[in-house]
Amino acid sequence: MNLKDIAAIAGKPGLFKVLKPSRSGVIVESLEVKPKKAIVNASQRISILKEISMYVTGQAEESVALEEVFASVKEKHGLAQLDVDTKSEESLEDFIFSVLPNWDGDRIYTSDIKKLVTWYNKLVEFYPSALEDAKEEESTEEAAE
Repeated sequence: MNLKDIAAIAGKPGLFKVLKPSRSGVIVESLEVKPKKAIVNASQRISILKEISMYVTGQAEESVALEEVFASVKEKHGLAQLDVDTKSEESLEDFIFSVLPNWDGDRIYTSDIKKLVTWYNKLVEFYPSALEDAKEEESTEEAAE
């Protein structure tokens, strides 16, 4: 998976592809039907998806990288839009339990699960190459040469 180019920005909805640095921050492009470029100042909180993890219980490490969670979602649901009722707490908990059985219910909130579903759907729709396995990416690059 290649989540190092995708970011969530505090106070802005959706996901953004990081294009390049600028003098005062970074230039990003929104992942939507009509992408818009913007400059995000260094003072704004930018979270790169590769650096995000989710809390789990019963392991030496208390968290699992978001990349691994997305891989589990992809394995169970493929590269298709997730059909999860984000208004139903029970539906969200059933979903997270199916892809991350040892999730920490005390530290993962309903809003976090909603973000997971929304982000996965955004990536599937606008940037599915970010969800490809590293092996798939390498074989694609070798075939192009």
